[in-house]
Amino acid sequence: MTGKKCLLLYSGGLDTSCMLKWLQDEYGYDVYTLTVNLGQEEKDWSEIESKALKLGVKKHFTIDAQQEFAEKYVSYSIKANSLYQGAYPLSTAIGRPLIAKIAVEIANKEGINVIVHGCTGKGNDNVRLGVGIKTLAPNIEVLTPVITWGMSRSESIKYAEKHGIPVPVTVSSPYSIDESLWGRSIECGILEDPYAEPREDGWKMTVNPADAPSEPEYIEIEFEKGIPTAVNGEKMSLVKLIKHLNKIAGSHGVGRIDHMEDRVTGIKSRETYECPAAITIITAHKDLEKAVSTFQELQFKQLVDERWTYLAYAGLWFDPLREALEAFIDKVNLKVNGVVRLKLYKGHCHVVGRKSDWILYDKNIATYEEASTFDQKSSLGYINIMLQQSQLAYKILKKHLT
Repeated sequence: MTGKKCLLLYSGGLDTSCMLKWLQDEYGYDVYTLTVNLGQEEKDWSEIESKALKLGVKKHFTIDAQQEFAEKYVSYSIKANSLYQGAYPLSTAIGRPLIAKIAVEIANKEGINVIVHGCTGKGNDNVRLGVGIKTLAPNIEVLTPVITWGMSRSESIKYAEKHGIPVPVTVSSPYSIDESLWGRSIECGILEDPYAEPREDGWKMTVNPADAPSEPEYIEIEFEKGIPTAVNGEKMSLVKLIKHLNKIAGSHGVGRIDHMEDRVTGIKSRETYECPAAITIITAHKDLEKAVSTFQELQFKQLVDERWTYLAYAGLWFDPLREALEAFIDKVNLKVNGVVRLKLYKGHCHVVGRKSDWILYDKNIATYEEASTFDQKSSLGYINIMLQQSQLAYKILKKHLT
């Protein structure tokens, strides 16, 4: 043994599998590996550990963090209606600070002062993990072999083939995929052409909307303090509920996302995701929150939500501003209680009904029937007040500009 130790964040995929060999041969490290379970589907954790051990690691750690991920990270993504640039539910982004925290805890326990990850310099995860680890443990060095060795994805595949490293990737299907309870990201290959339609072989959690059932499915989601607690009347843990909705919404083709995204590294990138549960839950939550909150609350919360979303996206999870924003987010969500009814059909998720004891709706005021208690004459005075500045400004502009 060399005595030099490092902790590799290991997924079992292409880059980190190549890295195991690289770290031992080129750096002379005794490699420890860490795999974090954030709810990835169809993962054989024992197989990942066995693969790592066969490739020569000194010790492997598999940590099941699904509950913590759901309750402390996903929950705020829901309460903040987090859709980065109006599209991306942060499925990968919010998992990175949790992975960084776990990695630092294990490194400290094992006396390791070097943490290694397989992110490129072009993506966001290099920033998210680097900032997270160095914020929590400034004394720990962060190694980035992918950036150091400068290998392209096709070169990494050839490296793996040369050294007999089994990886679930080929040059003809070179997708880079990241999964969690909250969704799945798919990159590389044909997706790097922003004009090319994503191929069906890249999707896994969702059916093609064209092949989805010909009849819509109606579901009801119950919320307590902004968090979904039941589907169709059945109470569930947040982890189970999200997995349940991933299957239901995914079977109707809900949750496919294809958009142009601004990375924190300054690169404009074409990104694809499938997040059936996330899209369904956030759609429902946002509607219920709107029903129980005042206009002023909603206007300000939109600003708070956008800022919270950016902090989470950009890797600034441990910045004090996040918790400060969450104090307001929590306050508003105290009254986000009720049931939202949704219609799932051919890739679409629509709210078709909502009910709550906290709803700011009075049918006696809103109705257009004779029973209305609203004094319509009061609106006339309001109009005269509201038009003052606009009317005067229009008059002055017309005088000077015509």
